[in-house]
Amino acid sequence: MVDYHDGTRAVRAGLPEPVPGQPFLPGPVFAGPYHLDPVAGPNAAPDAYGRESNPTLGRLEAAIAELEGAAGCLVFANGMAAVSAAMLALTRPGDAVTVPADGYFGVRLFADGDLVPRGIAVRAILTDADHDFTGVRLAVLETPANPSMAVCDIAALSARAHAAGALVAVDNTMATPLGQRPLDLGADLVVASGTKALTGHSDLLLGYLASNDPDLLATLRSWRSHTGGLPGPFEAWLAHRSLGTLDLRLGRQSANAAAVHGMLAKRPEVTNLRWPGTDPVALRQMRRIPGVLAFELPSADHVGAFLTHSALVHPATSFGGLHTTADRRAQWGENVPEGLVRLSCGCEDVDDLLADLAAALDRAAG
Repeated sequence: MVDYHDGTRAVRAGLPEPVPGQPFLPGPVFAGPYHLDPVAGPNAAPDAYGRESNPTLGRLEAAIAELEGAAGCLVFANGMAAVSAAMLALTRPGDAVTVPADGYFGVRLFADGDLVPRGIAVRAILTDADHDFTGVRLAVLETPANPSMAVCDIAALSARAHAAGALVAVDNTMATPLGQRPLDLGADLVVASGTKALTGHSDLLLGYLASNDPDLLATLRSWRSHTGGLPGPFEAWLAHRSLGTLDLRLGRQSANAAAVHGMLAKRPEVTNLRWPGTDPVALRQMRRIPGVLAFELPSADHVGAFLTHSALVHPATSFGGLHTTADRRAQWGENVPEGLVRLSCGCEDVDDLLADLAAALDRAAG
């Protein structure tokens, strides 16, 4: 088998064998039930009922598994559906889980609100702090963390967690499988939102889990079947279509972020500027750096003025899209400084982006 580079892999992942007269990527299959063999029933064909499987979802799952270096992948309706499936399906009352104290706050809200009442202990740990996995069943890591941009050593923490008997799930949303492959670094499970950079066009919601462990995949597949958290076939088809430009989009976004980081570092009103491209652990373990930065401005009003005066930065949540976006994270109820901004660089021309950001910051400060 040829070991292709990332761009080639992204363009071709999950595509069927070429057939004359057929499209490169077949269109979405819209079906609930499928014809069954009158004798063998569902054992005669791969698809029998839409809540269990769908050929469009199957092609997307094969593509993501290939990019993640996984034996299998399960797609979900969104990222929270995926991570909640992992945390509920793999734990029991009396277990303990760790979650990132500085990562996506929705995971902490879910853990505190839905795991703790079920008798599952939750420990929130800073991403780049020391981790004690004693008595832990499932360790959820996020690196780079959102919105702190903190990074942890996946290989080192996976080894430590396994020594303590814990499973390791790594949220790979910000990095994407072209940025890092947690399974290669020792993780048991990858969890991610495909809404963000993976699909990158700001037009769908998606989540997924990927693993090399057949028992984990079977458990999680059963959970998904019972709870029904699948995306629709059209969303799955859109996601697969979008994977083809992942390498190109990440390259432009990362280059833009490097230039924006250099410009913001010279601004006196910008403090606590963070980007994984300056972190030695990230540079060692990641294959490419994401296009997302975090920084602080003096106040909420200052952030509002900055976003109001920018022509190219869309005020919006989420990240990893074609368009540069930014949001003030405290407005969502996160326990972060009022002036914390998460800026996601898009695919605009870097000179235009730098000029727009500088002008907006000048006007906000003046």
